[in-house]
Amino acid sequence: MKKLQNMPQKSFMKLFFAFITVCFLVAAVCMGDRGDMFTGLWKILSQPSKVSTNYFALGGYAATFLNMGLLAVICLALYCLKDAVINPGSTLAFLLTVGFGSWGINILNVWPTFLGVVVYCLLKKEKLTGHVNTMLFSTGIAPLITELMVRYPGEQVGFTFVGVLLSLAVGLTIGFLLPAGLAFSPKVHKGMDLYSAALPIGMMAFFLQAVLYKTMGVALPAAPAADTLQVASTKIAAIFGGVVFGICVIVAFLMGCKPKDYWQILRDPALVTNIQGTYGNAGFLMNVGVYGLFILAYYLAIGGTFNGVTFGIIFCMLACCNSGSHPGNVWPIMVGYVLSSFVFMGLSKLTGGNFAGAANAQAIMVGLCYANGLSPIADKYGWPFGILAASMHYVLVTSVPALHGGYCLYNGGFTAALICLILVPQLERFTATKEERKLRKAAKTA
Repeated sequence: MKKLQNMPQKSFMKLFFAFITVCFLVAAVCMGDRGDMFTGLWKILSQPSKVSTNYFALGGYAATFLNMGLLAVICLALYCLKDAVINPGSTLAFLLTVGFGSWGINILNVWPTFLGVVVYCLLKKEKLTGHVNTMLFSTGIAPLITELMVRYPGEQVGFTFVGVLLSLAVGLTIGFLLPAGLAFSPKVHKGMDLYSAALPIGMMAFFLQAVLYKTMGVALPAAPAADTLQVASTKIAAIFGGVVFGICVIVAFLMGCKPKDYWQILRDPALVTNIQGTYGNAGFLMNVGVYGLFILAYYLAIGGTFNGVTFGIIFCMLACCNSGSHPGNVWPIMVGYVLSSFVFMGLSKLTGGNFAGAANAQAIMVGLCYANGLSPIADKYGWPFGILAASMHYVLVTSVPALHGGYCLYNGGFTAALICLILVPQLERFTATKEERKLRKAAKTA
């Protein structure tokens, strides 16, 4: 186990990605409907993927796990390219892409935007290996790519030559423009939104929804029928998550990460944006396991229903585990969401409204997943401001899909960026950071 602890960070990260890949592929063949795995996968590839499409209902459990596993294979292969850049953002990109493999991304709709990044690298004469993260982040608009392939502009579903060309054109454009957007995004939210790629992807989806639908008068297809979301399994989610995250905790412990070491991560007063670099391979892996179990426990505690969407968000939320998120700075986000659900339920009763924002409602579960991207606010300014940021996110997250028509998978991350635009300037003007308050307190006692 000492070899794992002393392994170079890039090598350990590839090993971790390989572990996740194997977990999904093994799970695929363990599902009861594995006999329909490949026919189910074809259904996933050939049907619209507009948010929120439950792949458990569309293709079955085995096909969904197979899709997630094959996506992981593709991502791992890209990171195994010679000189591929692997950093904390790679953990985010990998787990996000795999997490969306149960409700929006598949092994077919990733390629047009991938090619767009390739074209960018060729024209700018930059190494593709430096843009693997960008390639994976470009898939945040994958549902629109599938929509253009199989259904645009009408309702009849089926691949067409024109549809494939249109999806390629749009995907190439998005992939080509994304590197510049990714570089600019942190300047907008000042590092307070861990889902930084969501801002350029969200703005592109907003623009394309206006161009392809609103401006041309094309009717926006309805979201999948609500009854498809009832195909769910708490048992599968709990067993799979429990086993995967449990293995991570055990291996991290054997590598030398003791409870007191992990407590340091939770109590670190600094804004840590590279947990592996700061606390080593064992500390990173322990955070994967503990944070994963923490996420799973929360969703189980509130009585969440685990369909393809809500199963996938476990891994989408876990994606920030190397960029700064852990139970110590995410609990205020969870508290903010739960408190807001009760407050607005009461206000809805007073106003005679039709309240649909319970903590275990699917839209709110998904919203919380990406509100976790605001954890740097709790880290920098303190837990009360984490609760405030989460409450603002709760209010806004279900309204944002109207901007992009349900074609941006990074909806919650995009919402988090909007919250940063509203909240961060006010915090900088009126609120001292935790560090500043600490220094003032020390000065008074000196």
